[in-house]
Amino acid sequence: MNSAIHRFLQQAAEAWYPSGERKVLLDEAVRKLKNLLADSPRPMLLFVCTHNSRRSHLARVWAEVVQHQLSDGKPQVRMESAGTEATACNERTIASLERTGFQIEKKSESENPVYYCAFVEAGGYPAMKLWSKTLDDPAIEAPVVAIMTCSDADLNCPIVPGAVGRIRLTYDDPKSSDGTPEEAGTYDRRSAQIAGEMHYVLSRVMTG
Repeated sequence: MNSAIHRFLQQAAEAWYPSGERKVLLDEAVRKLKNLLADSPRPMLLFVCTHNSRRSHLARVWAEVVQHQLSDGKPQVRMESAGTEATACNERTIASLERTGFQIEKKSESENPVYYCAFVEAGGYPAMKLWSKTLDDPAIEAPVVAIMTCSDADLNCPIVPGAVGRIRLTYDDPKSSDGTPEEAGTYDRRSAQIAGEMHYVLSRVMTG
């Protein structure tokens, strides 16, 4: 794994170690995920937010990185992100990931571009493919565990096709800082929170 990303994840896991009500929420997510992933075939983890633009992408990316770290580069669970409507993977999300150390290549020039996001040097692990998609996209393979990363999607999306389980793990939207001097810092803090909490949850799910 890229050393800058490894360092960011380590710091995030320490800085965002949960307590209080947040720890209760994350521990419930751990319990549910353990039970759901015990089934065969194992379901895909699908991170869902309304526009599939910011939080759901950050959650999918960091969950993939944590899984890679915990499994010595041998992934056990498929992961993807989606929304109730397709927009684009927001350029501010991409910029925040690049500041962390991810190597990102834009593969298409459209209103909804495709990005390849790599975190392992020298091609040792396939790059993640990031673009905004809806819940019925062919990239999403049932069965899935729907992890709801925004409250709007959680409230307004009563059914996720192919879902065998649903977990509420919502985050504040960094969009509130768009166009302000706090923009970069807000996106990086949200990325760090999601990285730290993905580490908390998956380290307990995957290692017992």
